[in-house]
Amino acid sequence: MANRIVLNNISYHGKGAILSIVEEVKKRDFKKAFVCSDPSLIEFKVTNKVTDLLDEANLAYELYSDIKPNPTIENVQHGVEAFKKSGADYIIAIGGGSSMDTAKAIGIIIKNPEFADVVSLEGLAPTKNEAVPTIAVPTTAGTAAEVTINYVITDTAKERKFVCVDPHDMPMIAVVDPDMMSSMPKGLTAATGMDALTHAIEGLITKAGWELTDMFHIKAIELIAKHLRGAVDNTPEGREGMALAQYVAGMGFSNVGLGIVHSMAHPLGALYDTPHGVANAIILPTVMKYNAPNTGDKYLHIAKAFGVAGAENMTQEQYRQAAIDAVAQLSKDVGIPQDLKGIVKEEDLDFLSKSAFADVCTGGNPRDTSVEEIKELYKSLL
Repeated sequence: MANRIVLNNISYHGKGAILSIVEEVKKRDFKKAFVCSDPSLIEFKVTNKVTDLLDEANLAYELYSDIKPNPTIENVQHGVEAFKKSGADYIIAIGGGSSMDTAKAIGIIIKNPEFADVVSLEGLAPTKNEAVPTIAVPTTAGTAAEVTINYVITDTAKERKFVCVDPHDMPMIAVVDPDMMSSMPKGLTAATGMDALTHAIEGLITKAGWELTDMFHIKAIELIAKHLRGAVDNTPEGREGMALAQYVAGMGFSNVGLGIVHSMAHPLGALYDTPHGVANAIILPTVMKYNAPNTGDKYLHIAKAFGVAGAENMTQEQYRQAAIDAVAQLSKDVGIPQDLKGIVKEEDLDFLSKSAFADVCTGGNPRDTSVEEIKELYKSLL
């Protein structure tokens, strides 16, 4: 079976990368941008770093900010109508996963209107047309939505999140500028950074992983282990390192899938509005231990990427535990809660477990699982 890699046509990286946006817009002769960005980024003048460039270049745009931390079906549908009224011919998505996921869904539906109910986009949707041309500008170092074929939407009526996987939603251009991330507070930096680490680790051990994606994931783990603490302390080196690390992780996992850490995190976001990165970070070490018997020598690569001394001389059991311990220690160091107490209600465990088992990410987990085993994993974190 052939392995497929889908990436952006063009991506820009490093300080000042946003300066490339004007040139890219002009050479494509785009007329008007539909700028998707959440209200807090607008309030704190982060979005302005891009819109000021558009203003200076006399490039037309309309700002759309009806975006929630966990975008809903209704958010997307409102966005589709707003795009139609705007007269825009391309999208600039500025923000974290929420802004970019909303923009992806809008862009897909505009070009594939038969999916206007949004729900029908779940899983591997058979769309026929590329989304509206999109320039994605991340403001968090975590989701890597600017380089993935995935997006996540919340169905509030059914209290669940669903994952959409579609090569047609890939942003045309990714602009990864650490200066756009410099205003992230410590808690958000930690949570999104641990989300990126979860992407890298789950992508490394997933059933579909192969040499090229393993290369991306191992490098991403190494960069995160080196730079996340600094990013939380807002050092320039930490910000730059994490901006690159999360993108590299996205290059990998977008093409091979994830596992049950994400499956278990998604219903927590839907039911309790738990920040996605926090949920992933709490669950990750526990699921790593659960998956360890089915990971071959992958945990040795994780331990070495974390700089664990003498990892290459350890037994399999020792390096697997060393990898788990290194991940848990990083999570503690950046201030992530260590359990689900105060988040999960025991009476919700059946619903959460069934939702997690049904999640599209479950199929990629290296160890086959069940509703009951997932329930026991949740219980162990209470």
